[in-house]
Amino acid sequence: MEKVWVAGAAMNRFGKMTDTGREAATKVALDALDRAGLEPKDIGYTFVSNAFGIAEKQAHVGPLINTSLGIPEVPSCTIESACSSSSAALHEAFVHVAGGFLDAALVVGAEKLSHLDTLASTSYFAMGADYAYESRNGATFPGLYATLATAHMHRYGTKAEELGAVAVKNHANAAHNPHAHFQKPITMETYLGSAPVAWPLKLYDCCPFSDGAAAVVVVNPEKFRNRLKAVPALIRASARSGSIAALQDRTDLTGLPASQLAAEKAFRQSKLERKDIDFLEVHDCFTIAEILALEDMGFYPKGSAARATAEGETALGGKLPVNPSGGLKAKGHPVSATGAGQVVEVFEQFNGMAGKRQLPGPSLALTHNVGATGGSCSVHIFERV
Repeated sequence: MEKVWVAGAAMNRFGKMTDTGREAATKVALDALDRAGLEPKDIGYTFVSNAFGIAEKQAHVGPLINTSLGIPEVPSCTIESACSSSSAALHEAFVHVAGGFLDAALVVGAEKLSHLDTLASTSYFAMGADYAYESRNGATFPGLYATLATAHMHRYGTKAEELGAVAVKNHANAAHNPHAHFQKPITMETYLGSAPVAWPLKLYDCCPFSDGAAAVVVVNPEKFRNRLKAVPALIRASARSGSIAALQDRTDLTGLPASQLAAEKAFRQSKLERKDIDFLEVHDCFTIAEILALEDMGFYPKGSAARATAEGETALGGKLPVNPSGGLKAKGHPVSATGAGQVVEVFEQFNGMAGKRQLPGPSLALTHNVGATGGSCSVHIFERV
């Protein structure tokens, strides 16, 4: 395989956009190309993620973005994998460049739902679950992750305050992130006093509905090495896996099998160990999801990640910083832009662009992006070049 570099990455502020999804996608694509030092004409393929484009009555958005970029003849396709859509798109870009089919690819994810009411937005999100057995019978994603949280509490004694430590940490990190939906820290008292959503999950256990867009430029270094403006990131591993989609068919509710399998593949591919990783961006759509991710991927033994979080091990100054961006929990979760947004954090950390959340000299990072309750999962490992 050819080596594959992330040459540039950019995003807008997650939250509520006045731009349409296609406008936001075009703008962040231009920003990512500018950071890389490349031009739209260098791109050989565009991989677009826009899971809920129908919310704006617009499908087939790739050609529209390429037309706006001035490269209408460049092929595009839309990749859908629920909340892991743009990390799945990154995997496709990786495969094409590593296989020698392309010299450069653009990955862009965008989502806009803020113009809809809460019921409509929730209905779109619920499409990622099993409609016949879950959504149609009243199961929402807060309810499904509450089921996972309850199972974890029952087996390992996980406490509400330990889930709260995830929320407090990620809001503190997001307060230093200009891209974040929420830029205000919270206290444990605020967390514990927040309204119940689906027991045991409270309001501050849940990520927000966000609009947003993010883009990543992927290149063969042999073709573009001398033109790049920023410090690139070598993709050491690009791994995907799946699992039984609906919770009622699983034998264990204290983890996500797809996370376990994707992480195992990624570490085999990269020939690295868990101790080599300097920081993580993991899928924390709910606080319990961050705990599950750390245990599923082997960074902590089962039942111990919640306590480690409460003790500060995953804070910015801890031994394994997790979600320095603020994560989905506070940075926000525009479904199809989330995975690419995680890569933006890696790119900015590797280039010393992270401001007050900057980590000291990180060289290896891992991103973990889940679709729904783990029907899909992507894990990528990056090395600073």
